Amino acid sequence: MGMRVDIVTLFPEMCQQVLDASIIGRAAKRGYIETHCHQIRDYTLNKQKQTDDYPYGGGCGMVLYAQPIADCLRAVQKEVAEQGRPAPHIVFLTAGGQRYTEEHARRLAQYDNLTLVCGHYEGIDERVIDAFADEELSIGDYILTGGELASLVVADSVLRLKPGVLAEQKGYEEESYWDGLLEYPQYTRPEVWEGRAVPQVLLGGDHQKIDAWRGEQSRARTRLRRPELYEEWCATHPITELPKWKRGENMRLVKTEEQMAAAARLMLEGRRTVCAQNWTPEFCARLTEEEFLARLQQEKKDGYAHYLHCTKDVPDGMVSVSHKEGRIEHLYVTEASRGRGLGVKMLDFARKKLEEHPHPVLSVLDTNARAKALYTRMGWRLTGEVEEEFDPAALPGVVHKCAMVTMRYEG
Repeated sequence: MGMRVDIVTLFPEMCQQVLDASIIGRAAKRGYIETHCHQIRDYTLNKQKQTDDYPYGGGCGMVLYAQPIADCLRAVQKEVAEQGRPAPHIVFLTAGGQRYTEEHARRLAQYDNLTLVCGHYEGIDERVIDAFADEELSIGDYILTGGELASLVVADSVLRLKPGVLAEQKGYEEESYWDGLLEYPQYTRPEVWEGRAVPQVLLGGDHQKIDAWRGEQSRARTRLRRPELYEEWCATHPITELPKWKRGENMRLVKTEEQMAAAARLMLEGRRTVCAQNWTPEFCARLTEEEFLARLQQEKKDGYAHYLHCTKDVPDGMVSVSHKEGRIEHLYVTEASRGRGLGVKMLDFARKKLEEHPHPVLSVLDTNARAKALYTRMGWRLTGEVEEEFDPAALPGVVHKCAMVTMRYEG
């Protein structure tokens, strides 16, 4: 027997019509799953088939009776038992339930059978929830006219995970939220539509490059649209394998005036990139190579060691370390060299230079999600310390309030 889902509702025809359609409907016809919808009104004890009444204590709206829902659930439990199944896991769809996520869907898909109870009107008598609910769920922070749509969302997201429902398991493993990230962009024919072309990487047939592109797009989309989701993903997906150093790549200690000037140019480009979203274009344009050169020279006198990453003798990244403070600063990669793993290599290099400090620190702008994600995946964690705040009300040139915060290496 396939998984069974029952929906207890005032509108069974509406729910069953959806469940009988498309992928879920085809799977049910082939015997992979079962779906049943039950009319609460069939279990009322009054001639009018009334299912609700005014709330005790006053207030607007109507509240669903406990009795017809309870009797309906008992009938479902009996049907399930007659099939030789275990007792159903009963979920009430309510506004006060726990917010539903893909994690819930995966967990609920482990049950042999699931019963979903749809709220309606002002709500359900709490006593029947207390008596029967294994859990309460809400599909989001908004209001619906009833729980039917919510129950269908849960049913669809759970049933699609069962064997035989989708043609391939990979169909859901690559989709949004399966690995904690939003899905990458999708394209189909024609190759060019209204002047918009499919990304060239998808047309070349190099599946290694395609997988890398899709991974980067998925991470970038999640970072921009769901930063809280991306932070969770980063914390649970550490970088376990560092990119290999390629021929012609090396780190060089800044010693000469020419190298110091190259570091200043890299720092200028990096600062303009980091500041672009929080400072005015005029402020960014006023940043100069000379001021960063003076800063780097002073930091060298104070004990900082500056390093350049070079590819075939061309500087394309930099990082600075302070053995005295156990601190890493100025991790920058040129725009042309991003996506090659240089940031990972340089951060690992800098941390290992500070071997006398098991827990070195670094600073990062709290709005720099890309950098924070990289550091998190490499074992760094926010300390809660704010080093400097930038407030538009107090500082000319600042557009959005932000702060420089501290991260510590925890391994």
